[in-house]
Amino acid sequence: MTWLRCASPRPGATTRLFCFTHAGGSATAYRDWPALLPGSVELHATQLPGRADRFGEPSPEDMDTLADLVTEAMSPLLDRRFALFGHSMGATLAYEVTRRLEARGLAPARLLVSGARAPHESRERRAISEYDDDRLVAELAKLGGTEVEILSHRAMREIALPYIRADFRLVEAYRHRPGPPLHTPISALVGDADPEVTPAQAKSWEARTISDFSLTIFPGDHFYLQPQRAPVVGEITRLLAG
Repeated sequence: MTWLRCASPRPGATTRLFCFTHAGGSATAYRDWPALLPGSVELHATQLPGRADRFGEPSPEDMDTLADLVTEAMSPLLDRRFALFGHSMGATLAYEVTRRLEARGLAPARLLVSGARAPHESRERRAISEYDDDRLVAELAKLGGTEVEILSHRAMREIALPYIRADFRLVEAYRHRPGPPLHTPISALVGDADPEVTPAQAKSWEARTISDFSLTIFPGDHFYLQPQRAPVVGEITRLLAG
């Protein structure tokens, strides 16, 4: 099964934008973005195992394995200019994929990280993946996002919670391996009321690149990019054009 979904193929596009979703998310998180992007940008969204058309597939056991697999899946699509965008868990995955691509001499035009602390920052380690169902759903409700509505139905919980737990296990087990900063420019995006990451913590991504860095703050919480979809995609378009 392929790891990438392209809902709006654009053979004439000069740039490919690879998008990585939050824990528990799927490629559909980016289904409305192509209509907001210029025709020069073709969007490919990652579809991780366990959800949607990959239901029943086991999740990789750690972030390194996942990053290796995604990097390989992207390889045939790197024949033109490209950039990576990741939200929350997806930001960490996009960063690790970028490290692997740079090691191959394939630097993205830009790494865009959203709603995430820099990977080298120390953080509270909570075993959210071990919470019982009700407590896990309550934790997700604090963050917001479309999954909360889905999880109000018990039948959907039985389908969704296993892959949500698997994603959280990846996040909880992740440890940043020390290494040189990227050559790829980094742009961080964050909501001003995000309970998981402050703008100051988002700015610490600047330490992960020797190239240029930018920070953009939007109104909203951890899932600010849903109500702010048009301005977010507009900012990404501006950064890619620059």
